[in-house]
Amino acid sequence: MSHELSLAQSHAWNLARTLMTPVILFKVNDNEYGVLPAEDLDGDEVEAIAEYCPYTGGRPVH
Repeated sequence: MSHELSLAQSHAWNLARTLMTPVILFKVNDNEYGVLPAEDLDGDEVEAIAEYCPYTGGRPVH
């Protein structure tokens, strides 16, 4: 978990490129962010912010 959005975004892009799979950047509490592979995340649990794909880059979820 990260408290800085810019740091979480950087980690999301790095994880997507390392795993070569789409990852989701999500917000948990007021100011905590996390990153998980898209296939491992249940959408009902967290507020998704962006998806990072190693082939096309990042895009907002909404």
